Amino acid sequence: MKASPEAQLRLLELADLDAELSRLEHRRRGLPEHAELDQLARRDAELRDTMVSLDAELGDLRRAQAKAEADVEQVRTRIDRDRQRLDAGQVSSPRDLENLQSEIASLVRRQSDLEEIVLDVMERQETAQGRRQAAEAGRTEIAANREVVTARRDAQLGEIGEQAGKAADRRAAVAGEEPPDLLALYERMREQHGGVGAAALRGGRCEGCHLSLNTVDLNSIRAADPDEVLRCEECRRILVRTPESGL
Repeated sequence: MKASPEAQLRLLELADLDAELSRLEHRRRGLPEHAELDQLARRDAELRDTMVSLDAELGDLRRAQAKAEADVEQVRTRIDRDRQRLDAGQVSSPRDLENLQSEIASLVRRQSDLEEIVLDVMERQETAQGRRQAAEAGRTEIAANREVVTARRDAQLGEIGEQAGKAADRRAAVAGEEPPDLLALYERMREQHGGVGAAALRGGRCEGCHLSLNTVDLNSIRAADPDEVLRCEECRRILVRTPESGL
């Protein structure tokens, strides 16, 4: 393939621009704010799940409290009724009187047990409600942190995007000046070699694979026409001669 020395030198600028675009893309993907936002999102999801679980628990506890309070009221009503019978002298038989008094004593114990259940349920509700409030406060704090981190990330993305836009515009201008066949070869090499399609020959060394050329290869390059498109024998990238090639 033939191409003017100027066109070949432009490949080095094109390679530098491609390397710059790759660096910017790597920087964009590697912003620490991405990981920070992911971590905040995971923590927020955990707290959201915790709140859902606590809401279900609080619902169960409210129903348990309502049932226990209803049971207490039912026992209290029965105690009041039995005491009214006792106070009104409606029970005259000693045996019936003894049974009624025993029943009242049993109901009083039952009322005490039920009231303990109510207190226990209320304490559990208070604990669950406190945990829910803490989770809600945590989510509020996370939301505030996400706004700060998102703003910081977006500012950096904007800066990176601006730099990438300028580099892409310059790349398009340089690529537009290249012969189509040379550009097509460069693109193929760039795809094969991880983004580096052309490299300079400096000091007798290929800047693509960083290997020094042997004497035979250097002599062959010296003998080549200036418009001959050369390839590195080691990595097969386009090898561009420069004033620093050491020829």
